[in-house]
Amino acid sequence: MSDQATKAAVFRDLHARPRPFLIPNPWDRGSALILESMGFEALATTSLGLANMLGQAGVTLQQVLDNCRDICEATRLPVNADLENCFADEPREAAKAIRLACEHGAVGGSIEDSTGKPQKPIYDFQLAVERVQAAVEVARSLPVPFMLTARAENFLHGRRDLDDTIRRLQAFEAAGADVLYAPGLHSLEEIRTVTSALSRPFNLVMGFADPSITLQQLGEAGVRRVSIGGGLSRVALKAFMEAAKQMREGNFGFLPSMAPVADLRNAFRR
Repeated sequence: MSDQATKAAVFRDLHARPRPFLIPNPWDRGSALILESMGFEALATTSLGLANMLGQAGVTLQQVLDNCRDICEATRLPVNADLENCFADEPREAAKAIRLACEHGAVGGSIEDSTGKPQKPIYDFQLAVERVQAAVEVARSLPVPFMLTARAENFLHGRRDLDDTIRRLQAFEAAGADVLYAPGLHSLEEIRTVTSALSRPFNLVMGFADPSITLQQLGEAGVRRVSIGGGLSRVALKAFMEAAKQMREGNFGFLPSMAPVADLRNAFRR
């Protein structure tokens, strides 16, 4: 698979399956190729993982787009772009990021209702809906069937208001979003409450959910796509920090846990 239109069609078909699919989040070409070699069917970028890789607290739109292109060019799998709030407040300005993500190889992308401003972290309801409407309009104009994900960010910003989260997701669905997403849900009960209120595919990010929940349980709860956000990046960095701490203390017990060079070369061979 290499043609963007083919990737887009495959990505859309994955959402139509009766069982959920996994969409892990690489942060660079190497991590994308490793995940592809392990048999995953699609990938999603992570702005947090990218920020971690760059050693920054946050990222710019251009950095996100460049990272998206690197990953899309490295892998034969469909890629969904984490576009945060599309780096703009005004609906039509924000929607430009959707077109740019497609131009950089993505076949899906997300728009959030988070403002990025601590004093007022969530857009007012009407503006949030107008932003999704503008993003949908751009997505429908693209040369490939680009899948737009609309995210309700309440739970990540101290607003544990499930009713308002569902209201927003329903409005985003009515505006034409292909996939709905509410990061921060923790329990199966919360997840079921949300998915039962929607008719389009729901993405669950396991970085905030109860880690004892299984993929089968998520499918039974109505989830269609499962991501992990910056989770893999954070796990990798924790292992790095623990190994470096041992080394700083003059110990090298971490060395047997290294990834075999042959496995890495096999993943990177293409």
